[in-house]
Amino acid sequence: MSSALDFDLRIDHDRFLSTRDRQLHAILTVTARAGAGDAPPEVDGSGYAEVVVVDCSGSMAHPPTKLGAARRATAAAVEMLPDGVRFAVVEGTHEARMVYPAHRGLAVAAPATRDAARRELGRLAAAGGTAIGAWLELARELLAGHPEAIRHALLLTDGRNEHETPQRLAEVLAACAGQFVCDARGVGDAWEPRELTRVAEALHGTADAVRRPEELEADFRATMRATMAKRVARAGLRIAVVPPARVLSCRQVHPTIMELPVTPLDDRSVTCPTGSWGVEAREYHLCLEVDPAGRPTGEDLRVARVDLLLDDVPATGPVNLLAHWTEDLALSSRIDPRVAHYTGQEELSRLIADGCDAYDTGDRETAARLLGRAVALATAAGDAFHLEQLRLLVEDVDAAPVRLRDDLPRLDVISVAVRSSVTVPGPAPRPASGPGPAADAPPRVCPAGHRSPPGARFCQRCRHEFTDPADAGPVPA
Repeated sequence: MSSALDFDLRIDHDRFLSTRDRQLHAILTVTARAGAGDAPPEVDGSGYAEVVVVDCSGSMAHPPTKLGAARRATAAAVEMLPDGVRFAVVEGTHEARMVYPAHRGLAVAAPATRDAARRELGRLAAAGGTAIGAWLELARELLAGHPEAIRHALLLTDGRNEHETPQRLAEVLAACAGQFVCDARGVGDAWEPRELTRVAEALHGTADAVRRPEELEADFRATMRATMAKRVARAGLRIAVVPPARVLSCRQVHPTIMELPVTPLDDRSVTCPTGSWGVEAREYHLCLEVDPAGRPTGEDLRVARVDLLLDDVPATGPVNLLAHWTEDLALSSRIDPRVAHYTGQEELSRLIADGCDAYDTGDRETAARLLGRAVALATAAGDAFHLEQLRLLVEDVDAAPVRLRDDLPRLDVISVAVRSSVTVPGPAPRPASGPGPAADAPPRVCPAGHRSPPGARFCQRCRHEFTDPADAGPVPA
């Protein structure tokens, strides 16, 4: 499938480090745009594969309107599939069963198959338990035969994963990772937010609460609309370090927080998959371990290079991460505002999730302490989104100390918990013409022909001082 997308990759970080610093933090911004002058492309359904998983455990009968709403929402999702999309509907209980088609495979969306799927949905009944790993394993099997497609699963549950072990779910998630994207939804007030976020994080999707059954249809429609807007099946970051630097972590920090798996390619390079893409922007927090021992001070040194890959082919020019060790505390104490913002968002997310966990287990004292810190952090950051979420849990966000609301409905607690991973955008990036060399700037070359990174003030080998841009000289053949 042609991506019909143009990608940009940029980096924000403070390269000035104290000689005592051992970590370098950077924010990577990846932006996907429609090609210049391109009209919105016609959706080619043959490039997509979709599995909708509907929880049909016994709890879906309480209240009876819940399963009916799930049937209608799934029917609406199927109706939105363009002709040519390969699709299936799966019933989830303590096992996974095909609803449509009857065989273990995918049907091709067309008027007749969409009508047949809707008829089968009318036969769904609530009975049995909950085994999310079994549901995802069947989705993986169904989608495995279409590796070139944009593969997606939409999973709905109303309960905890009580009929398989956490270890089994972990094994299935590891097998599914990189195979398809999964958006997970919880309805009612008996599901476990950590389980849904675990699924979404492992499979590069989203997790959210649908507070009322009658809201399911609108949510499913919106999710399917977003899925059909994807144009790239797989993209990833390749990070090549200059030893002794190494990658400690890479996590998405906007629009949601999720850890990315770091897979070694060789002794210097790793890859981090980012899932499928439409027209959107995402931001990533990259943390490197660095060591100034034996490295010169007072000049820019390249410690890593980052490329964005589409199907293992670079889609943008590389960006360089530079370290500049210095004894000047005025320089080394600066923190890039975007690094500071997303570091704060990560801490806020942890505080809210842990506070909700504490309340859910009956530890109101710990919950009040953690959520009070979350309120203070969100207030200081002017974070209106998270303050609005926290107002569901505390009496007054302007009070100190904060007081938890009496008799909090569990629905409010788990809804706030699952949305704790949502982040608000950081400050605008600094202009590319600001301090520091451009990512694609040529190396500096001294009169002896030694190469140094862009922006270096001294040659790394002979210590020749670059006093003027023209002093860099030509790049030898």
